[in-house]
Amino acid sequence: MIKILKKEYCSGCTACASICPKCCIHMKADMEGFLYPEVDTEICINCGACEKVCPILNPIEEKEFSQKGYLVQHKNMEVRLDSTSGGAFTAIASVILCKGGVVFGAAYDENFHVYHTYVENEIDLAKFRNSKYVQSDLRNSFVQVKEFLKKDRWVCFSGTPCQIEGLVKYLGRQYERLLLVDLVCHGVPSPLVWNKYLEYQNIEEQKPDNIRFRDKYYGYKYSTMSIIRNGQNTYHAGSQLDPMLRAFFSDICNRPTCYKCPFKKRYRVSDLTLWDCFSVYDYDETMDDDNGTTRVLCHTEKGKNFIQYTKEIIKYKEVDASQLVINCKEMYESVKENSQRKKFFLDAQKLSGKDLFNKYYPITVKVKIKTLLRKLLLITGSYSTVKKILNKVRGR
Repeated sequence: MIKILKKEYCSGCTACASICPKCCIHMKADMEGFLYPEVDTEICINCGACEKVCPILNPIEEKEFSQKGYLVQHKNMEVRLDSTSGGAFTAIASVILCKGGVVFGAAYDENFHVYHTYVENEIDLAKFRNSKYVQSDLRNSFVQVKEFLKKDRWVCFSGTPCQIEGLVKYLGRQYERLLLVDLVCHGVPSPLVWNKYLEYQNIEEQKPDNIRFRDKYYGYKYSTMSIIRNGQNTYHAGSQLDPMLRAFFSDICNRPTCYKCPFKKRYRVSDLTLWDCFSVYDYDETMDDDNGTTRVLCHTEKGKNFIQYTKEIIKYKEVDASQLVINCKEMYESVKENSQRKKFFLDAQKLSGKDLFNKYYPITVKVKIKTLLRKLLLITGSYSTVKKILNKVRGR
């Protein structure tokens, strides 16, 4: 049976729970809010299926193969502005739906908890747009994917690289009508910390329409955490001011396995890998309009075909794959654990959301000055130019 001896050896992908023939493995949250498999030993028959599908115990060897690279922008500006980057995923998912298929992705429930679900129509694709910097609860998504495939329906499953490899291990074979889409992942923050943030923002009493991690309120190159109420943006703060974004980018609240992630690699088991392209000007200055661009790395013929299927609804430019991934540190390297992580989580278990974030991410004079400087650069139209210079200095 599956045993989690060290938490850095479990990504929470649910493959073990999904494959269990006796349904005796359940995903339980630990003190940090992350889900781990828990086995009911009275029901377990020690068949070993759970251990065989674990993508960490049974890693998929990375092998070099031919890839295609693209820069993608959805032609529908409303979709593009609503998306994290260029709207490539919406375009790809639309093709799946046109084929009578289903699309899986991360969405909010009615309380803004993040979970995986599926949609079967174009309107509901909006649930998946915009980033959600929280580890999603997969629930029984893997089982549902298999059921749809057995019915010979097209399925698009999007998720983090660990979720994709977990699904591949669970399915145990290739399916012609399955399209796998992963992303270049920084790391997955704790649902517990996200709940503290919801408390900090008083979400329970002042229920918003939406919460957007990567809102383009000031443009693509300076995205904000935004809270939408009654159709109006009532809160917007960038990564230097918003406490959840500050926690995320300081690597204090990620799952333990994120600090030694075995899924960081260029050659992946997915069909497509998507991620941001802030430096689109390095490839094509005509695409640099500050409304968002997606980098797309195609690993399979199926992935390449789907880019061609979407060409009527996207603007795209082919880029040499090796050039596309250059300086993409997060594709290859795990984030470094914050030295305050242990203390942070101990406090997260006992402090209110307000007290927790005020303790670790207070809004100091220094923070206010940095925020003011960024806003001044935005107002004067200098922000993009300054960011380009800094990125070149940093080799990004």
